[in-house]
Amino acid sequence: MGCSLSGLNALYDAVSGGGDVWINENRFRKVRQLGEGGFAFVFLVKEVVADGLARKKSINPSHISDDGTYAMKKIIIQTEEQLELVRQEIRVSSLFSHPNLLPLLDHAIIPGTQDGSLKHEAYLLFPVHLDGTLLDIAEVMQLKKESFTTITVLHIFRQVCGGLKHMHSFDPPYAHNDVKPGNVLITHRKGQPPLAILMDFGSACPARKEIRSRSEALQLQEWASEHCSAPFRAPELWDCPSHADIDERTDIWSLGCTLYAIMYGTSPFEYVLGESGGSLQLAVMNAQVKWPSGLDPPYYPESLHQFVVWMLQPQPAARPYIDDIIVHVDKLISKYSP
Repeated sequence: MGCSLSGLNALYDAVSGGGDVWINENRFRKVRQLGEGGFAFVFLVKEVVADGLARKKSINPSHISDDGTYAMKKIIIQTEEQLELVRQEIRVSSLFSHPNLLPLLDHAIIPGTQDGSLKHEAYLLFPVHLDGTLLDIAEVMQLKKESFTTITVLHIFRQVCGGLKHMHSFDPPYAHNDVKPGNVLITHRKGQPPLAILMDFGSACPARKEIRSRSEALQLQEWASEHCSAPFRAPELWDCPSHADIDERTDIWSLGCTLYAIMYGTSPFEYVLGESGGSLQLAVMNAQVKWPSGLDPPYYPESLHQFVVWMLQPQPAARPYIDDIIVHVDKLISKYSP
């Protein structure tokens, strides 16, 4: 064809007003923007198939969309560090295959051409889930003063656990490092509990780290401050000892915070942000969980509160592993199923 992939995207940008993108052998038209953050933008896209031409597929047949719509993440890359982070996200995302983890369907990194400078663009293609994230739904429910039922809370949580177990089952285990409601996609299903899918593996990496010096501890804390959302971040990532063994139970802390958030719409520690002189770090380090009071029904049973507290142990060695969590949530599902 005599035209590079970056040239094709530039050509279609010019012809369609920035509406078409090529990812490898497949062409997609932007329908609308779904979200943005930092240097990334997420679009709803629809595949463009020319009449009479066979579809060239680099997408796993099991994930091909019936109506040709997908979610596409566009990342603007301006530094070598950003480029490596995108490559790492692609590598890690490609490792996982589980119904409760968002699969990366295809990707392309397009070299920049402006003055030889590093201004690449990356395109990552995913299945689309238009009902939004758990965070989006929680915000709407709070406005309506609604809550999930106990059994729906447990079903959503169980699915997040299933996805996380897949990551923790690798040798060595992978930690997600940013489990939170904003990274859980929800799809409503008639007559069934909502489908919950854990996404965004930009912070995921091998979970186990041996910290043997103060400089290593500070380096981990700095990394965590950039990659792990503060209200869901484990205590050992706020203040890491100079001699510590970090493992996948950093995710268990985040999982406990997320269970609380499925029930009450926020992390168990964000209340301090509304207090004069309140310290999020101090509340996390001391595991100062504050339970809402004076709520209208449905009230959640004490067994769910105890479940949260079991995961929110300040000492990582006292926290359960994901297999223990799944055994317990399955028992609770049996107990509270109608």
